[in-house]
Amino acid sequence: MTVYSLKARYLVSALLAASGPLASAQSSESEAFEEVIVQGRHLYSDQVNALKTPTPILDVPQSLSIITAEHMVERGFTSIADIINYTPGVNTSQGEGHRDAVVFRGVRSTADFFIDGVRDDVQYYRPLYNLEQVEILRGPNALLFGRGGTGGILNRVTKKGVIGESFTRYQAGADTFGEFGLQVDSNFAINDSTAFRINAFYEGLDNHRDFYDGDRSGINPTVQFALSPATTLNLSYEYVDHERFIDRGIPTGSDGRPVEAFEDIVFGDPDINTNKLEAHLLRAKLQHSFSGNLKANISAFYGDYDKLYQNFYASSYDQAAAPNEVTLDGYIDTTRRENLVLSGNLIGEFATGKINHTVIAGAEFIDTSSDQDRFNSFWDTTSDDNEIFTIARPLTLNSGIGVNAAGVATSNNFSTDLNDDTRVDVDVLSLYIQDEIEISEHLDLIVGARFDQFEIDVFNVPANENRSRQDDEISPRFGLVYKPQENTSLYASYSESFLPRSGEQFANINGNNNQLDPDTFTNLEAGVKWDISQRLSMTAAVFEIEQSSPQVADNDPATLDVVDSEIDGFEVQLQGQVTDKWYLTASYSYLDGEQVDRSGPTGLRPRELPENMFSVWNAYQVTPQWGVGVGLTYQDESFIDNSNNAILPSYTRVDAAAYYDVSEKLRLQLNIENLNDELYFPNAHSTHQVSVGAPLSARLTVSGQF
Repeated sequence: MTVYSLKARYLVSALLAASGPLASAQSSESEAFEEVIVQGRHLYSDQVNALKTPTPILDVPQSLSIITAEHMVERGFTSIADIINYTPGVNTSQGEGHRDAVVFRGVRSTADFFIDGVRDDVQYYRPLYNLEQVEILRGPNALLFGRGGTGGILNRVTKKGVIGESFTRYQAGADTFGEFGLQVDSNFAINDSTAFRINAFYEGLDNHRDFYDGDRSGINPTVQFALSPATTLNLSYEYVDHERFIDRGIPTGSDGRPVEAFEDIVFGDPDINTNKLEAHLLRAKLQHSFSGNLKANISAFYGDYDKLYQNFYASSYDQAAAPNEVTLDGYIDTTRRENLVLSGNLIGEFATGKINHTVIAGAEFIDTSSDQDRFNSFWDTTSDDNEIFTIARPLTLNSGIGVNAAGVATSNNFSTDLNDDTRVDVDVLSLYIQDEIEISEHLDLIVGARFDQFEIDVFNVPANENRSRQDDEISPRFGLVYKPQENTSLYASYSESFLPRSGEQFANINGNNNQLDPDTFTNLEAGVKWDISQRLSMTAAVFEIEQSSPQVADNDPATLDVVDSEIDGFEVQLQGQVTDKWYLTASYSYLDGEQVDRSGPTGLRPRELPENMFSVWNAYQVTPQWGVGVGLTYQDESFIDNSNNAILPSYTRVDAAAYYDVSEKLRLQLNIENLNDELYFPNAHSTHQVSVGAPLSARLTVSGQF
């Protein structure tokens, strides 16, 4: 067997281990897939979609995690946050109650999200209904993904049409809060070379908090054409409609911790706190194999997003001076964005003497148009965006009309105080190349670089002002992989990334930001990957991320100070089948860091950086018909704010599950969350916006196929 086929075998083994107890149901498909890989060498494997080159997991010089669709169903995952809770090195941020927000190794991000390897940077909650798997890569990833990716990226891989098969799968579930959902996945073999697949879902939202409700739905038809034995075309359209109540949590008290007495109080307006999103996403990908050693793919993505969110939230609370009063602030924000992404890659394998190469060379063009505005709240009693209310359940506020703490009637107007109105155009041209060099059977070298030309034009409507900036950045990547034996690798890597001063969401480049270079991030990482068996693997890594941030000098605005800060840590994960009946995934991460400003180390810890995080999930197949699962997540305390005055307490949550296969095509499943009924606070956005975790709850799901 060649080295390439051995690599492919271990990739398949790792993915089978990641699928958990349901892997047995997919064994025949996996065996067929392995044959394809062996015949075409690992060039034909695209299981790790985000990597662009189909590199076996053992040969990737960085940490990554793959969560399969089967795994998501088994664990009862319904959101990106659920997945993050059981992934090492990452934790969740609140996202102001209207978006996914992930903290990758201490770096908060709302834009480092990708779908089938293409940037998906609008702020919203991403559904899971049409996914084959979720891939989470840690460490800067600019070579493959461009700007951002400072602490990591999250890539969603969507389901594609399956040629030669016809099936319909379904899932329906409801929980004890009243939330319910339905998913359908149907594939139709049109002929020997065409398959049509459609995924759809609907969810009626509810949870443990007052006023919380909403619904979301989506539909994703896709078609795959085998134009020839060497050419495949995938076309996809997705429509997402989403509306939900925005809950930004509760304030912290004099001790800097969430005020537990407020756990049932919603500091918002039952009618005003709303998030609405409508999105149209079109994707196309053409893949062609010129030979067994040369492959090309071209992809196009167009996204049209229309989003609104409006809310009130607790902006100030002084427990010592006014324990029964809270200050509310608010705003209404709209975003209308269009993203066009065109990209192409050539992937080739060749040898120079006894040295083998796998080279990817690619180009990407991004055209983004983003119109965004924000109006602050404006109270007629204060002629300001802040108003003080008496703390009660509920607050004396509804539809923007209420009674303030002084007993005076007050009302809000969201059309008076314009905070921001900008028209943004972004053009990005990228070129990249990477060579995976197999120096010997035991040693691989990875070398590559990416060039990004980032141009932004911002029109500030109120000021009638245009500003523009162009940044040209080169992001290198180096990696070394040593394999003392075929199932073990030791690696070291260095990579860089950057983030323009316009930020993740292109807020503005006004004032001093117009003259500042991008923030740059460097990552040093070393680790080990070990396939203990064909179904059980272990990975571990130590890392250091350093941020360099140019800032205007205090004593001379014409010069810049460069401020460096760093985060370092360690993470380990064990995942797979311990025995035929016992599936295990366990992870631990340690994170440390210190804020640095122009005067040097501050002694302050970065926000949202728990020192220790641990998770474990066990699934045991008691009989061929039924199995049970139990898991635990622990998160150390962390600071909510950079001044280290507000604290997010540590917590431990226990989850459980039970599965019963009524037949080969019908399963009943019960998932229990927070079995220990702990009052906990999973994340926050700022000092007085701390999320309240859900109490003990259960979800019953029926799934099957016909």
